[in-house]
Amino acid sequence: MATALTALGISTFAPGFAGAERDKGDPIPEEESIAIVELEVPNRKALDKLAELGITLDHGIHQHGDGFEVEVVATPSQIALLKKNGIQVKDTLLTEGQFNQNVAERSEALQIQASAAAAEDTIKVLRANHYTNQSGTFLYVEAKSSAGTSASTALTAKWVEGGEEKTITMSRFVDYGEYMYHWFEVPVAAVPKSVTITSNQGGTAESAVTEWLGDRKAGNPKKHYVTNFVDHYMDPTELYERAEQLAKEFPDLVEIIDMPNKTNGYRRLAQATMGALTTNAVVVSSKAWGHEGGNDISVEFVNPGVASAPLTVKVDGKKITVELATNASGAAVSTARQVVDALNNQASSLVTATTYRGNAGTGVVTPVSAKLTDNLKAPDDISREPQTVKAIRIGKHRDGSKPGVLGYAQEHAREWVTPLVTIETAERLLRNYAHDGETKQLVNNLDIFLVPSVNPDGAHYSFYDFNMQRRNMTNHCGPNESDPAYRNAWGVDLNRNHSAGSAYHGFVGASISNCRSDTYAGPAINSEPEAKNLVWLADKNPNIKFAMNIHSHGGYFMWSPGAYDPNRVTLPRPTAGQEAFYWAASNEILTDIKEHRGTVIKPSRTGPIPDVLYSAAGNSADYLWYEKGIYAWNFEVGAQLWNKNLKRWESVGFQPPYEEGHEEAMEFANGLIGLIKVAYNQSKDKQPPSTKAVPGNGKYSGPVKVAFETSEAATIYYTIDGSKPTFESAHIRLAGTREPAEVLTIDKTATINWFAVDAAGNIEKNYNPLTNGKNFNSVTITIK
Repeated sequence: MATALTALGISTFAPGFAGAERDKGDPIPEEESIAIVELEVPNRKALDKLAELGITLDHGIHQHGDGFEVEVVATPSQIALLKKNGIQVKDTLLTEGQFNQNVAERSEALQIQASAAAAEDTIKVLRANHYTNQSGTFLYVEAKSSAGTSASTALTAKWVEGGEEKTITMSRFVDYGEYMYHWFEVPVAAVPKSVTITSNQGGTAESAVTEWLGDRKAGNPKKHYVTNFVDHYMDPTELYERAEQLAKEFPDLVEIIDMPNKTNGYRRLAQATMGALTTNAVVVSSKAWGHEGGNDISVEFVNPGVASAPLTVKVDGKKITVELATNASGAAVSTARQVVDALNNQASSLVTATTYRGNAGTGVVTPVSAKLTDNLKAPDDISREPQTVKAIRIGKHRDGSKPGVLGYAQEHAREWVTPLVTIETAERLLRNYAHDGETKQLVNNLDIFLVPSVNPDGAHYSFYDFNMQRRNMTNHCGPNESDPAYRNAWGVDLNRNHSAGSAYHGFVGASISNCRSDTYAGPAINSEPEAKNLVWLADKNPNIKFAMNIHSHGGYFMWSPGAYDPNRVTLPRPTAGQEAFYWAASNEILTDIKEHRGTVIKPSRTGPIPDVLYSAAGNSADYLWYEKGIYAWNFEVGAQLWNKNLKRWESVGFQPPYEEGHEEAMEFANGLIGLIKVAYNQSKDKQPPSTKAVPGNGKYSGPVKVAFETSEAATIYYTIDGSKPTFESAHIRLAGTREPAEVLTIDKTATINWFAVDAAGNIEKNYNPLTNGKNFNSVTITIK
């Protein structure tokens, strides 16, 4: 097995594989496509070795006996190498062909949306009826928009009821993929004379309200709550445009926050690898970004056609001609190293040059020509400039006076579903505000921050260039690791670039030495502007008390600690009371997720990160928890689906067909709103907790185990020497990993003094440990 695992480092192309030196003179390999495959790994040691080698592990890790089923990103040659060395490939989960099909599906949706937007939006009111049954009087309206094929088209109905104007967002009805109409049905206290329908695309129509004839009995209708506002995967450009549109449409409830740290941009230097063999190849890179002129540069190596000619470089505008040195017979004799030095000396205003991956460059260069390219494939409407990352701030009072909730998505570029969760959540909060009492409570009493895409550069690259891109696009590799064949392996894992439990502090789960590792932590803590933005947002808004880091996939629901050291010592565990609050709140959130289509996040995938997944050094949720005191969770959307025929769980992947992606967005938008409800309920909690020591005061013949019963999740601070308890006193911890609270063993006479603090900050009996107050709890255990 050790031999097999060592061999895994040979490949040079797939991101995540370390890549060993090839023999001098080997042909430069062709680039390969990638696939996600499921492997049979025999034991934990082999699994850890895969991680050490930097092999890209998907989140699908399932243990059976001593072995594991793991998902990795690999090329065909790597898959063949895995098989050859005894690592069995069990299944292929996603091929490049399937990815291209998903992209085509998105393109079709975009075309439909564009054609709908281009046409003048017209609205037809199909029905506007009222009726009365044994339950009351109801208003029912159907209307159809010419732009209704796009889920982003929202229709709003307005009417006057008893002298008061009412507003409601209409539900969009789609059957078997065909848009039918928008509709709503609500009880009314008085029948309106007319109803006006307006579209966020500009259309409007008005209709009189007439009585519905017949004997229809509606019973007790469900509360009107509108969902389903996304209908395709959206790149960051679309996401930010959608955010701006919402701010324009709901100026009293929304503002857009422009983060201060701009990204590096969706941009690359233009490059070419010139030569067929590793020893005679020259890598040429433009000084200017590709879109700023680098793509216009051409380079040609020529034999001047005369004997004993010197090596010369000529620059004519954007054209560089290298006339190779020749011998007395007229044959070219310039080596790659000599050509590199000549280019760097004589064409430095346009380009830099290196030998192929830093080799000695002893091979003789042959005539060849190339036009430099940045290899970026996004359409021209995708900006190449540094991006301003945007947050959507929703609330009636956005001045810091209300408790804050943060939801942020797409730290990892390839996780296409996650931004849809934030957009769907924003749409629901805004479009249900006017008519849904619970939504109005949330928006009126909370300060909600949603970041659709933390990593816009990487996400654009994932959409248009390399679907498995995880990191941002900043290349921190030196010249020897910056040839274009490595372009899919550059960047920093933004969820490893933070300060709490960092790899720079010795924690496990990120690389600081391999700039091409998919978990590369960056050249320094918070080196990346995207990571700095999250820190800025938390610093700027100290009212944020709850946060959700939205990732995919695997159906995990996790919280801190998120990292451990090589001895598997984790960051400090939450107190028993804090852990209890995490579990209690999670129960509410996971129940909301389940309501959409019955998806159950398994108990085995719920809990602190190291307990259910792996160590993730320097992740952002740990930063929020340990350094800002924010209750911070991590979603991993995309729970496995049960295959009844094969009788096994199957992964859905980072970019499932949109039909599945839509369902994931809907159910986890439920969950994000569930977190927002948790925050609202906690903001109303003014009731201090109450606790009880069991057993209490008394005389006992031997050691006594004392436990604490609490009225709610609360942290207990205590002393056993009779002194006054404070926030500096010991607190009740967990008895062990995934265990309940510890009990105290009292083996000699002692007085236990204590108080409890709940998650809302309420202190038992309103005790103030910072004063001389004595209204703490106390019991004396007397050991005979």
